[in-house]
Amino acid sequence: MTQHIGEVEGLVRQRLRALRLAQGLSLAELAARAHLSQSTLSRIENGGRRLALDQLVTLARALDTGLDELVESPEERVVSNPERDHSLEALRWRARHSPDSVIIRRRVTAPPPEPARMRAHPGHEWLVVLSGTLTLLLGDRRHLVQENQSAEFDTLMPHAFGAESGPADVLMIVDRAARRGHQGDADT
Repeated sequence: MTQHIGEVEGLVRQRLRALRLAQGLSLAELAARAHLSQSTLSRIENGGRRLALDQLVTLARALDTGLDELVESPEERVVSNPERDHSLEALRWRARHSPDSVIIRRRVTAPPPEPARMRAHPGHEWLVVLSGTLTLLLGDRRHLVQENQSAEFDTLMPHAFGAESGPADVLMIVDRAARRGHQGDADT
């Protein structure tokens, strides 16, 4: 039992460090986000300090990840279940290879909005149309994205999308900044 606990602690320490590095954070930056000293964080990552549950929860929040992502065994990380994103009326999955991105499956039923309703915000999006046809308004251009076609764009470009002639099922990979920009978009 003690050996298993030690293995889990070692795995959690590796994941903490990997997530910190993947997000480009220094020890000092993550320590500040988590309200810990830099030396405490260093000792946590290097095994010089026991992992306390309250610190683990704080670190998970500071890294914008779930506690389960830190403590699952590698065998459990192959298949994941979606979470319901009520603000987008969509399903979403965390992209494990890119902790600041999520994968969203969304059914678009509304027609394309007027160009005046396009929005711009920081971030990046990639999408593929699973069925139907999606109209993507991007700047002053109108793109028809059909089944099995994809689109990728910087969300600082004013954009909006809608269903062309019937519902369109879309799979999107959205980074953290773009996700914040789409809060409350349930009408598309």
